[in-house]
Amino acid sequence: MAQGVYRLKPFEFIHVLDHNTGVTRLEVGPQTFTRQEHEKVVLGVENFVFVPPRHYCLVKNPVEIFAPPRHYCLVKNPVEKDEQGVGGTLRDEFGNYKIRHGDEEIRFEGEPFPLFPGEALDGKITPLVVVPPASALKLRALRDFDGVCAGEEWLFRGPATYIPRVEVYVVQMVSSIVIQPNNAIKLRARKQFVDAKGTTRLAGEQWLVRESGSYLPGVDEEFLESVPAHILTRAKALHLRATRTFVDVFGTARKAGEEWLVTHMDTEAHIPDIFEEVVGEVKLTTLTNEQYCVVVDYVDSSKKQQWGGRQLRRGPCSFFLLPFERLEKGIQSVFVLDSEEALLLTAREAFTEDSTLRQPGDRWMVYGPREYVPPVEVDVLEKRKAIPLGETEGVYVRDVRSGKVRSVIGKSYMLLPTEELWAKEMPAVVEDLLLKYSGQVRDKNRVVTFRALHNTAVQIYDYKDKNSRVVFGPKLVMLGPDEHFTVLSLSGSVPKKPHLIKDLALQLGPDFMTDIVVVETADHARLSLKLSYNWKFHLGAGTDEDAANLFQVPDFVGDACKAIASRVRGAVACESFDNFHKRSARIIRQAVFGVDGNGRIRDAFVFTSNQLHITNIDIQSVEPVDQRTRDALQKSVQLAIEITTKSQEATARHEAMRIEQEARGRLERQKIVDEAQAEKARTNLLQLQAKSTAVEQPSQAEKARTNLLQLQAKSTAVETTGQSAAEAKARAEASNIEGEAAVTQAELRAQAAKITALQDLNQMKAEQTAEVEYRKQMDALDLELQRELAKIESAKFQSAVDVIGADTIAAIANAGPETQAKLLQGLGLQSFLITDGKSPVNLFNTAKGLIAGGQ
Repeated sequence: MAQGVYRLKPFEFIHVLDHNTGVTRLEVGPQTFTRQEHEKVVLGVENFVFVPPRHYCLVKNPVEIFAPPRHYCLVKNPVEKDEQGVGGTLRDEFGNYKIRHGDEEIRFEGEPFPLFPGEALDGKITPLVVVPPASALKLRALRDFDGVCAGEEWLFRGPATYIPRVEVYVVQMVSSIVIQPNNAIKLRARKQFVDAKGTTRLAGEQWLVRESGSYLPGVDEEFLESVPAHILTRAKALHLRATRTFVDVFGTARKAGEEWLVTHMDTEAHIPDIFEEVVGEVKLTTLTNEQYCVVVDYVDSSKKQQWGGRQLRRGPCSFFLLPFERLEKGIQSVFVLDSEEALLLTAREAFTEDSTLRQPGDRWMVYGPREYVPPVEVDVLEKRKAIPLGETEGVYVRDVRSGKVRSVIGKSYMLLPTEELWAKEMPAVVEDLLLKYSGQVRDKNRVVTFRALHNTAVQIYDYKDKNSRVVFGPKLVMLGPDEHFTVLSLSGSVPKKPHLIKDLALQLGPDFMTDIVVVETADHARLSLKLSYNWKFHLGAGTDEDAANLFQVPDFVGDACKAIASRVRGAVACESFDNFHKRSARIIRQAVFGVDGNGRIRDAFVFTSNQLHITNIDIQSVEPVDQRTRDALQKSVQLAIEITTKSQEATARHEAMRIEQEARGRLERQKIVDEAQAEKARTNLLQLQAKSTAVEQPSQAEKARTNLLQLQAKSTAVETTGQSAAEAKARAEASNIEGEAAVTQAELRAQAAKITALQDLNQMKAEQTAEVEYRKQMDALDLELQRELAKIESAKFQSAVDVIGADTIAAIANAGPETQAKLLQGLGLQSFLITDGKSPVNLFNTAKGLIAGGQ
């Protein structure tokens, strides 16, 4: 395209602005357009808008469009045209096309057209909406037209093709609701109108549509939910309640709050109406020929509720419980009694049974064998069986009229109407001990039994007769209604702690017990003695008085250990540590058993109150109590062992050195002897050489040299022998002296360590004594200080209370709550709600109640 030249094809257009006149004109093809200097192409080259059949369009700044069939378009700011089309457009006095500003125009199928200056295609070319069957378009009028007011809504139902208008807005496509069999839909009126059946519906009114099939809600109808039907069978009914007065689907008038049942006899499937509330489903109650039930608040044959009434129903039968009816104790089985069973009955009200008049509160029994169904005037208290009892078994029986309790032992027994089993309560400690011995939980109605083992004694106290008896084992103990065991509470553990052992039977011995006693010697050495005592009880003549004396001392173990410990402490306090360490057994036995007139130690220590005999004492261990004393004693023992060990080591070392020196001496002597023999052999050799030389050429000089060599050899032998002997003797003497010095030194070190340990022990005892005395004085001063401070605080508080006054204190205490109450009254609140924010609150119902209360 040349500069300023536009070759327009058919169905193409451009917009040209003339700067001289300020008018924008439309140029369409086919033509060749040459732009002048005062002209400007503001839009182009653009294609005509093609709207196929059954279409419409809305054009705004379009591009080349190839729209499929069945579309339309919408034009914004359309140009005013006359009846002659494009060539007959209307213009103003300046030559501008007349435009309806802000208006829209929908253009349907026809000849292609260009967009005049100011027009715009809004959106794409859109096919016409085809509304399928069972559907509709919800339309709303945007402005008045053809007798339709703006804001009015209606439905355009299918099947049909919707031709759009600029005055109408399509709200949504509405589809029909399919109502399945045994279902209904709940609708609500948006405003007052007349429905398809000619019924006037008020705004907010709800109703059900029960007809199966497709249902298209009207423009003023709002779909709420689908309501399924409740399927009713022979074993299930529906419990309903009326929320307001209305007439149900069966034509029965129901009042607000009324409740009724719908069964399979009324309908097979029931859809609850708008004003019907489903309380629940009721199951069929079925009774066999061996069952019965009592219906409370039953409905009689005239359909009236008998409040408080009771009706007996026995099987075989089936029924639904009507509203407000309930079963008393549910479905019960008919009582079938054998020959050893009976029923205890009581009368609720006066009635006559088998020509016998029963008054309210009467008690009687029905014995088997038989079947029994109690009438509504009778209550069954319990079902009883004959209680089989062996020779060692029994039960406690109480007469409900007199309150007397007795025990029945060794026979089968059926309780009388005026009797009941009595539960014997025992202390918790006795229950635990019986469970420990028997291994099973005790039946409180059974006679309490306890097996006293061999060489044991059990004391039983009768609280009614106020006397006691003692039973010696082996024997079975059976308690009467008013008898109880005497529980032994003995000391146990090592050292002894009180009330640690609980038992019912007293062991008669012989046996032993162990205790730890802390004593202090005359030189303040604290020791822990672990003692074991052999003991036994001596019954004497075996009379009742002797048997009762066995239980005179509640805790014979603790008393015996305390008495023995007291004697041992007194005896050890008079002895020094060394003397007690040497004669501990005799000192303790003499302190406990005492001595007779001949100065001999007695054989036993006897407690006359309960005839307890202590026959022997065994000292198992003696240990210092104080840790530092124990450490010092241990250190002394270690030093003694170390001294003995070092002495033995020095002796062995000295002996080894002596043997070594002797061996070295023998070796040196042997060396000297060997050297002497070698020298002698060499001398002989020299002599032989000398003789040989003399024979060959005798000479005086050679002879002199030979003699000199002989003398040198003898001198060397003597010198070597003497030196070795002297050295060996000297070394042996030195080793002996060194060994004796080491032994002496070790003994001196042991004595020094012993003296140091004794000095430390004495110093530690003195420090402990001084510290104990200091603590006593400080505790006394502290106690006195606290007592004085307590008096001062008490006087201070009493003075403050007296000064302020009781009325002032009461006014201060009540000031806070009274102020809060006045503040709440000043707010003028009629009602309010207070919550902690944790518990859920139904604010709708609460607000409704507040508004109703205000009205």
